[in-house]
Amino acid sequence: MSMFRFATVQGPSIQWALKRNCSVTPAQLGWFYASLCVVSLGIATFFWLQGATLILPIAWLELAAVGAALLVYARHATDGERISLQGRCLVVELENAGRLERAEFHRDWVRVEPQADQRSLIEVSGRGRSVQVGRFVRPELRPVLAQEIRRALREAAPGDETSDPRASEGSQAA
Repeated sequence: MSMFRFATVQGPSIQWALKRNCSVTPAQLGWFYASLCVVSLGIATFFWLQGATLILPIAWLELAAVGAALLVYARHATDGERISLQGRCLVVELENAGRLERAEFHRDWVRVEPQADQRSLIEVSGRGRSVQVGRFVRPELRPVLAQEIRRALREAAPGDETSDPRASEGSQAA
């Protein structure tokens, strides 16, 4: 096999792991929010004890709004796409806000092409099913990713029968 820019080769399988560029994990975000709550409520309590009675309700409202925004961010922090070629089966897994969608395609019957133009998402299709990948790749690199997947499909060993072709076409949502 040739060298790949986006994929890792592990024995007979090739895998692409495309993830959101996330600098803060949900756990780190939780600790940050907890410390923000302690500091903000501590200051608000001090001023409430001094007679500023509206400070504490406003602090709670502010922390609720910040908490909601951080929750939305945290739900999508682990979003990603995993594409793997294992024998005669191309498996595409899309994770969005904790929901996993999986589609399997027979290697010989799958098509990989841009959805509309060269910078659009990549459509992986076969036997009436299709999924779109490439959300976490810069638009100008999507054609490179599509070409890489097509090359891996072409170069895969033609006699490799590690997957059952009867079970290789299907899609399910978890």
